[in-house]
Formats: sequence, structure tokens, C-alpha cells
Amino acid sequence: MSENVKPRIHLPTLPPKWSRDFPIRWDEDHYVTRRELAKFLTLGSAILVGANATIALVGRSRTTQAYAEQRLCAVDELSPGQSLLFRYPTDADPCILVRTQSGAWAAFSQVCTHLSCAVVYRPSDDRLFCPCHQGVFACQEGTAGAEPLEGPPERPLPRILLTIRDGHIHATGVAT
Repeated sequence: MSENVKPRIHLPTLPPKWSRDFPIRWDEDHYVTRRELAKFLTLGSAILVGANATIALVGRSRTTQAYAEQRLCAVDELSPGQSLLFRYPTDADPCILVRTQSGAWAAFSQVCTHLSCAVVYRPSDDRLFCPCHQGVFACQEGTAGAEPLEGPPERPLPRILLTIRDGHIHATGVAT
């Protein structure tokens, strides 16, 4: 060998500084590709759409509920401008029967649709009143429910279906 050739010294090669700061073993990493993420999101969305469709179909296929008839009072027990509290269709459902100033009969759920307070009949203005938040409902027979007139309630009170037979007022169902 010639004397002007210097011997090579092999120094150990150090990994780059970033790999020492973030020691990730790429061969052991289980990353998700964009394609796999898109498949997952598509499948998840399809499952949610299917669940919503199932819930909608179950809700539509429910049969109408048959309510038991309940005698409330005799026709001559209430004068115009008076009301009667009762429970229908179960003991957990408070309702109010109203004989309006004009003599018409109407019955509604007594539970306010805003925050479930009990409504009362005010004969002075022929309206149902919720004292919790000053909600006012019209109490007219023939509508789907007692429509909100004032205050925060936005939905009507459910109407109780009535029939007059043999001089008595009977609750026969709940309007939906």
C-alpha cells in the first residue's frame, strides 16, 4: 500500500436529531389511511341513516291507542264558567273539564306544554292560564288542542275527546 493513503475510520452514524426526539417505529405504527377513514365515515353515516329510518318506521307503524271511556260528571253539575279537574286516561294524567261562558264543553290536559306546570281555568276571560310563566291558552272545543295565546308556551294543550250521553259527560280519548 502506498503511504499517502490514509486509512478510513468508520464512525458510528447517529440518527437524526428529530428521530431521537420522536422515537416512532414506523414499521410498528398502525396508521389509518385516508381511504380507510372515508370507508369508516361512509359506513357510520349509513348506519345512522338506517337507525333513523327504523325509528321513523316504528313510530308510524304503531297502532292507535284505544282509550277506556270514563264518566266525568252530569251535564247539570257545571254551570257556564266552571271547571272540573279529573285524571284521564291514567291516574298520572291530570286534566281539566271546562264549561265555557257560552256553555260549550271542552277538556284538555292540565299539564302546560312549556314546563309542565298545572293550568287553571279563568272564567273572567274564558281562558286557561299557567301561573308559572304567565302562559295563556284558548279553551275552545273543536280545535286540536288549547292553542297558546300568550307567554312562552308554543305547543297547544292536548285535547280530551268528549261525548255527551244520557245526561253525562264522558271522556273517550285524547286527540293527537
